Amino acid sequence: MDNCVFCKIIAGEIPSRKVYENEEIVVFEDIEPITRIHLLCVPKEHYKTIAELNEFRAETLGRAFYTLGKVLPSLGLQDGYRIVINQGEQAGQTVPHLHLHILGGEKLGWGK
Repeated sequence: MDNCVFCKIIAGEIPSRKVYENEEIVVFEDIEPITRIHLLCVPKEHYKTIAELNEFRAETLGRAFYTLGKVLPSLGLQDGYRIVINQGEQAGQTVPHLHLHILGGEKLGWGK
């Protein structure tokens, strides 16, 4: 997508603090964190929502997320973390590129 901020981060056009990357995803620090550790996990291919994925892409991303789960403890999330996906503006999605928020580094209440 031409004007997608996440596509520009993936392409290296916008700087970011990447903490993990593989063939399918890139994980970087959120520039406006809501917890001590707030990471964004973004598929390298542009999809606005989960519904836009075909079955093959969903399986591929699922395997990438599984691998990410093995890496997260080494990123300071050994005591636990929350994964949130906002789908659509009504749910709080502010960047129209499918992504996961990974929140942790502190005790999280339900509203945070």
